[in-house]
Amino acid sequence: MVRIIPMVSSSIRPSSYLTCSSFMFCNTCAPSRRFAYLATAVPQSHFFGLKASSKIWRGESRTIATGNMPQASTAATQESLLEWVKKDKRRMLHVVYRVGDLDRTIKFYTECLGMKLLRKRDIPEERYTNAFLGYGPEDSHFVIELTYNYGVDSYDIGAGFGHFGIAVEDVAKTVELIKAKGGKVNREPGPVKGGSTVIAFIEDPDGYKFELLERGPTPEPLCQVMLRVGDLDRSINFYEKAFGMKLLRKRDNPEYKYTIAMMGYGSEDKNCVLELTYNYGVTEYDKGNAYAQIAIGTDDVYRTAEAVEIFGGKVTREPGPLPGINTKITACLDPDGWKTVFVDNIDFLKELE
Repeated sequence: MVRIIPMVSSSIRPSSYLTCSSFMFCNTCAPSRRFAYLATAVPQSHFFGLKASSKIWRGESRTIATGNMPQASTAATQESLLEWVKKDKRRMLHVVYRVGDLDRTIKFYTECLGMKLLRKRDIPEERYTNAFLGYGPEDSHFVIELTYNYGVDSYDIGAGFGHFGIAVEDVAKTVELIKAKGGKVNREPGPVKGGSTVIAFIEDPDGYKFELLERGPTPEPLCQVMLRVGDLDRSINFYEKAFGMKLLRKRDNPEYKYTIAMMGYGSEDKNCVLELTYNYGVTEYDKGNAYAQIAIGTDDVYRTAEAVEIFGGKVTREPGPLPGINTKITACLDPDGWKTVFVDNIDFLKELE
């Protein structure tokens, strides 16, 4: 199955607020009292480009104001933010999505994919349950947050979400195990098109696809989240400037009419990365209601929100503390409407105390 090399613990640790509905979008029940903003629908048009904002964000001892700035001032602000974003301590924390039978999904992930159930919490008054699974502790690994909403047994995954990637040492043996457990195999083990890496594709009980990639031992087996985008260069520019990610590699496949870009905060063999895929001629996708978002740690949610707006994104939850627990977050959409929640690193630690 999957062999894991211990990873040095990072400064970011799991937060108890993530066990609640913090990153849940419930389509059938009332939103959490704490996190009602996450259930707000946001139109996906007229969001993007370097538009001036009229918002004023107050963060502790400073005020961030945008809108109607002179061109020279705007350029200086962009340059300052670019430098800050590069230095910000960021890490991909987890990915959130919805499933129709939590116990069934946990059983599949632990028995077939070798994940561990890290924690589970039921919130009956909000009518949902969360489960966190992965290959190591949340303070040093990228993990999965599953959300089960009472009474909802299926979701529309849509065409925009692609797959998750898992690195394994023997793809063929992993596929055999999955077949023995009754799992669905979409692509048998074999070299990737145009390359030599052995891969396979499998599907979980809810229809989420996983790409199995044959690699040596790695500290981060849960290694990819693939999303489809309508303009790859626009997305690369946004994730570099607003999110501080690096373009790790880019590959065009004209024979199959698609291009991919791998973005992240570290090398692919040791970190989870974002795989952006552009299919020739396709500019937008149906996102369905199953996949939710990625969470990323940051040292400053206020400056993060400012960078997101200046570099072409849409802030959907203005930066600031959450009522009742004072953990600072901000939520945003990228140019294609994919959602990300940024969480203050220090507050993330305090939630453990």
